[in-house]
Amino acid sequence: MLIEDAEDLGDEFFGSNMSTVLRDAKQLLGVVDDMLDRNSPIPSPERVNHDLLFPLSHLLQNVDRLRKLAREQDSAEERVKDLDKIYTSIKRFEELVGNGYIDKATADKRPSGKRTRTAPSGASPTAATQKSPRQRSVDRGRVLVVDDNELNRNMLSRRLERDGHEVKVAENGRLALEMLRGDEFDLILLDVMMPEMDGYEVLERLHADDRLRGIPVIMISALDELNTVVRCIELGAEDYLPKPFDPVILRARIGACLEKKKLRDRERAYIKRLRSEQERSDQLLLNILPKPIAKRLKAGQRTIADSFPDVTVLFADLVGFTRMSEQSSPGELVAMLNKIFSMFDLLVDKHGLEKIKTIGDEYMAAGGIPTPREDHAEAVAEMALDMLAVMDRFNAKRNHGVRIRVGMNCGPVTAGIIGTRKFAYDLWGDTVNIASRMESHGIANSIQVTEETYKRLRYRFSFQRRGIIHVKGKGALCTYFLVGRRQQPGRS
Repeated sequence: MLIEDAEDLGDEFFGSNMSTVLRDAKQLLGVVDDMLDRNSPIPSPERVNHDLLFPLSHLLQNVDRLRKLAREQDSAEERVKDLDKIYTSIKRFEELVGNGYIDKATADKRPSGKRTRTAPSGASPTAATQKSPRQRSVDRGRVLVVDDNELNRNMLSRRLERDGHEVKVAENGRLALEMLRGDEFDLILLDVMMPEMDGYEVLERLHADDRLRGIPVIMISALDELNTVVRCIELGAEDYLPKPFDPVILRARIGACLEKKKLRDRERAYIKRLRSEQERSDQLLLNILPKPIAKRLKAGQRTIADSFPDVTVLFADLVGFTRMSEQSSPGELVAMLNKIFSMFDLLVDKHGLEKIKTIGDEYMAAGGIPTPREDHAEAVAEMALDMLAVMDRFNAKRNHGVRIRVGMNCGPVTAGIIGTRKFAYDLWGDTVNIASRMESHGIANSIQVTEETYKRLRYRFSFQRRGIIHVKGKGALCTYFLVGRRQQPGRS
């Protein structure tokens, strides 16, 4: 990062010297890696002195010279602090080597065989040290860095912030999960080896949480073993990066993961929108058709026509509607109709009936369709009585004198869908026609029924015989008025 800053500022002297420091440091790490290799000979004290202590001393002098020069030139405070960190790390490394750390570490040649992957001796500087300008991340996001090593956290945070990302850090897996449950993140950089809760367990918990499962995770670790990589991917990690990080690869992997996250978010939003539109479409369809009929239509059935041997049909009509329409504004008239018919809709739901349609000021409902029920006549009679009651309350509350006529009839009907545009579920048959005549030949604020309907309901409801009336197209019919409910045994 110091090299990148020097390139941005055009400071060739500092950039060149830091590139030399980076190259020498990688060579030293390559030597250490080779000495710790279980397959290599145990290094002699002479080799440790020649291959490590002397180069370390030379590296320490170079860094010390650069940090003194930075202070003399009043360089940025961040540059001075970074050089101090590098100097302290090299000094500590020199002390470890001088105190026989290599001899102790190679005593049993590390049976586990796990090694930190480092650049080979003589490795060229990374792409970030080249003179070509750095490529900034196109996709920026909120990134959570989880690592128990403070130096790693700081380094990753600074590099990511340089690329425009918003970064939060967590020092262990437990704290990371708490932050994830309380905040939104686009990407997680997760260390594998951590105390208290390692990266594997964090991955498992993320995968088990529906809300967190979609956040991409890049695992970071000094372990360079295939089984570690495989296990991380199997647990749901998006990618894996070994330490130390190549800045170009790090930037590319993060960019790829954020792009995937953005595409997944778009997909989820699109699916959510589709579901919302589907639910809205389904609700609109249910406002037009009975639920069982809507299901059949959605399943692909084109022609829907059913015969029902026994149903009850109800018609209700507002008395004097034409005169009211002449005395009221269009807005007032529509508002009144909407209020009255909405009350009737609630009664349909209450009694488990089916609203068929409204035509002007006429309301049609039926019982026993599209799902047959034995008590359809009783249910429609209950609704008819409730309709008179709600109209009384409506008039009393608004000081209106709106009256209705209601007609009922029982018998067989044919039901189905008609039309290809603005289609509707409708009923046909003599039963429907006679029910309509019961309403149109009725009296205001009364419920007129046929003799057949009276015979079905006379033991549960009270009736008043109207007598013989002449019905257009049907001749003389004996009709009755439904006036109330009978007292049932056991009711108080």
